[in-house]
Formats: sequence, structure tokens, C-alpha cells
Amino acid sequence: MSRRTALTAVAALTLGAGLAVLPTQAQAATVVVSNSTDLSNAIKNATAGTVIQVRAGTYYPTATLQSTANGTSSSPVTLTAYGSETVKIDGSSLPDGDWIFKLTADYWNVSDITFQNSPDSAVVCQSCTGTNWNNIKTINGGDSGFTLTGDGTVNNTVKNIDSYGHYDAANHGENADGVAVKFGSGTGNLITGARLYNNSDDGIDFWSFSSPVTIEHTWSFGNGVNRWSDSAFAGDGNGYKLGGDGEVVAHVVNNSAAWGNAGNGFTENSNKGAIVINRTTAYANSKWGYYFATGAAKLGKNLAVSNGGGAVSKGSSVTSSGNNWDSGVSTPAFRSTDASSAYNARGSSGTLPTTTFLTTGSTTVGATMD
Repeated sequence: MSRRTALTAVAALTLGAGLAVLPTQAQAATVVVSNSTDLSNAIKNATAGTVIQVRAGTYYPTATLQSTANGTSSSPVTLTAYGSETVKIDGSSLPDGDWIFKLTADYWNVSDITFQNSPDSAVVCQSCTGTNWNNIKTINGGDSGFTLTGDGTVNNTVKNIDSYGHYDAANHGENADGVAVKFGSGTGNLITGARLYNNSDDGIDFWSFSSPVTIEHTWSFGNGVNRWSDSAFAGDGNGYKLGGDGEVVAHVVNNSAAWGNAGNGFTENSNKGAIVINRTTAYANSKWGYYFATGAAKLGKNLAVSNGGGAVSKGSSVTSSGNNWDSGVSTPAFRSTDASSAYNARGSSGTLPTTTFLTTGSTTVGATMD
């Protein structure tokens, strides 16, 4: 059942000798839900300022949860767990090909919810403006875990997301990324504090997105490894796939790391734009640490160690300075190459776990791993 609480103010107007009492707009409701039907209705019927609090448990919707209801910058719609309770929305009861949650709306804040076992993509935000996603998880879905797509995708922030275990069986793992920002445009989009791992395709994929996206403080690892015993496995396994489909875009990656991916750690993927890669680390990826053979990337203060193809493949238009493959720059020693702590629980505020893995203490090269 749902519980709505709202306060309605009144205004009095004197009209001639009489008095008319007219209601002003009611304050938005707080809705507390504890079953899938009420959850679906609350999401669909939200208005600016609505706060949807989901009680603890695992929810099994039988149709995609979706909304076109806009919040505003001052009165966003909020979808969150009730207090510190644990909420999981499970797509096991959805029809084949369905998503768990589709949002085509502006100014939503979504936090502290796990979306798991989706038949297709878990969460899709289409042509959204001003949405904030914080401390969510997308796990073991049938396509990409979290997707931003469509023109008019503007000023969205994805913070402290864990997205892992995604695999699209029908395509032999070719499409399922941890986070996908694809097929659209719009500025001001930020991915920060993400862990994107053990997905069949790439950790993050910017295929056919024509506006710059910023990534920071993110880890992408173990992607593109055939964990599904698929004899026709086709996952690419890049940590950061930063383009494709002919778009020329200057994406930015700061203070992030890629390790143990089956493809490249960081790659332009044919994007000829002036991509900026600054203070990142590529370790033990099967192909190149950094693959920027055709574009005009700006590579600065990056650290590449033990990658199968080599540290870097760079074309003549690439600017390279202060990286450990550049002349005069030494390679600092890692404090640890044991990645087990990278899987630890996040901090109480959702921050990445504390680790010495791939840290060096250097103030001039490589990711700080926080």
C-alpha cells in the first residue's frame, strides 16, 4: 500500500462584499511503497517534488517501470530507498527484451537502489536533462547496465554506480556494457566514482554520442572476458571505448583506471576528436594500454604497465606529454598489484573502497585510485 502526505495551503481573496477561499497548489506528496504495483504507479504518476521511498525487499515488476513526468531544477522527483533499507528491483518476471526502468523525463534524483537480472538493459534514461543517479547498482542484465541515450541528453550525473555481470546472449556478448552513453547528444554529462566490471562487452561505451562526456574517479576492469562459456563470444572488452560511428568528440577522462580487460584499456575507437586523457592508469589489459592511432587525443601524465599490446599506440596527431612512455618520465612502482580490495564495499557515503592496488604515491603520473 502507499501512503501520501501533503499539506494544502489556502488563500483568501475579497471579492466585493463576499469572501472567496481558493486553494493554492498542494505541496508534492511523499509516497512510501512496499509492492510492485504501488511502485509502478508512483513512478508513472509522479509530479515535480514527489518523493518516492521504497521499503526494503526485492520487487519483481511484470512490466517496465517508466515515467515521462518531469521534475524541475528546484523540485526534482526523487526515487530512493526508505532510510537505509536495502531495495532490489529484479527483472526476472519481465517479458523477454524488456528493460527494468525507463525514464524519459527531466530532473529526477534516483539513489540507493539495485536493478538486477533484467532481460535487456537495466536502466535507460532517454533524452533526460538534469537527472542525478547516486549509489545505484545494475547487475547481471541482458544488455548494458545503465544507458544515457537520445538527443537532448543534458547535465546528467551518474555517481558511485556499480555495474557488472551484463551479457547479451543473443549477440554473444557484443553489446552489453557497464555504462553506455550512446546514440545521442547533449552536454554536461558526468560519470564519476563508477566501478564497471566483468561485463561481456566494454566497461563504458560512447558509441555514436556526438557531445563531450566527462569521466572521473572511475574503475573499469575484467570486461570482455568470456565468463559465459559462449563458443561464439564476441565481446570487445575495452575498459573505456570513447567513440565510434564517425563522431568527432573531445571526451574527457580524469584520474581513472583500467585493468584486466580483454581489449584495450583506453581507446578512441575511431573517434578523431581531441579526447583528453589525464592521470589515468592502464594495467595488464590484453591489448594496448592506450590506443589512439587515428585521432588527435591529448594524453598527459598517464601510466601504462604490463599491457599485452604495449603501453600506447598513437598516431601523429596525438599530443603526448608526461606519460611514463615519454622520454624522461620514470615508471613508479605499484604499492600492490593484488586487485582483491577493489571489490570491497564502498564507503558509507558511496565512495570507492580504500585500496593500495595500483597506487604509487606519485603526484605526477597515474591514477590516485580514489
